[in-house]
Amino acid sequence: MKRFAWLAALSLLGALVALFAVLHARAPEPPSPAVAMPAPPFASFVAGSGLTEVGRGNVAVGTPVAGVVRVVEARVGDAVAVGQPLFEIEGRDLAARLPVALAQLAQAQAVLDKPRHRLGFLQSLQGADREAISKEALRSARDDEHAAAAAVDASLAQVAQIRSDMERLVVRAPAAGRVLQVNVRPGQFAEGGGAATPLMLVGDDSRLYLRVDVDENDAWRVRPGARAIAVVRGNARLRIPLRFEYIEPYVTSKATLTGQATERTDLRVLQVVYSFAHGALPVYLGQRLDAYIETLPDTTPRAPAPAPAPASASAPAPP
Repeated sequence: MKRFAWLAALSLLGALVALFAVLHARAPEPPSPAVAMPAPPFASFVAGSGLTEVGRGNVAVGTPVAGVVRVVEARVGDAVAVGQPLFEIEGRDLAARLPVALAQLAQAQAVLDKPRHRLGFLQSLQGADREAISKEALRSARDDEHAAAAAVDASLAQVAQIRSDMERLVVRAPAAGRVLQVNVRPGQFAEGGGAATPLMLVGDDSRLYLRVDVDENDAWRVRPGARAIAVVRGNARLRIPLRFEYIEPYVTSKATLTGQATERTDLRVLQVVYSFAHGALPVYLGQRLDAYIETLPDTTPRAPAPAPAPASASAPAPP
């Protein structure tokens, strides 16, 4: 009897727990708080998004000579001047060829001395007595001197070529700016030519540029020199006044997508470029910002009315 009472109590408890779970699951969830949208900065505007970049474009640094990297002299964030070394390719084979080329140059210069001395001696004899030396002997001496001089020139060119190849092993900064990325390490094999991932990225980030993509349907509303405000994503209170730079005259396909489900991939956009001082703002290169461009309330261009046709003299007068 006692066992039956325990089973009945447990069954009743399970039924109560199941009923509570069902009622709790059917209870409506509290609505999530609405996301506070930033107030638009202008009464009439065009909105767009863009990526921050440097004014003259990022310079993807590569190497003209493929080889193993010997040393990397620049780090991320370093300010570099034009011609400053960034990294160097291993060149022990060229360093071994240079002494051989210098020895060949010295040998060619020594070989040149003999026909040059002989030509000088024959010319001195001809000055004393024109009949003492034949023209054939003098011509042969000049030819030997020219051949030896050409050999010296060839050796000089070979030495200059080796030194030029050794200079190409040192990759230098093509423009003044700051090192933005370093994708090369000592001991790594660096491929020559254009690589998918640049070995280094250099750009001037003292002033950032924002390339805003404006929908082609709103392109007619954008005026050159219009004011604009950029809003940092994640902090709507952080707004940046922008300075107008220029408008790309060619409407191009949208290359950077925002990832929204309603975004069209076949959209063409007008690119408007603005700039702002970097300073201490928490904005970085390659970051996406939302931009608001001021427009006039009504900027629809109106076509001129057609001029009335002149009345013909033979036409009857209207009643």
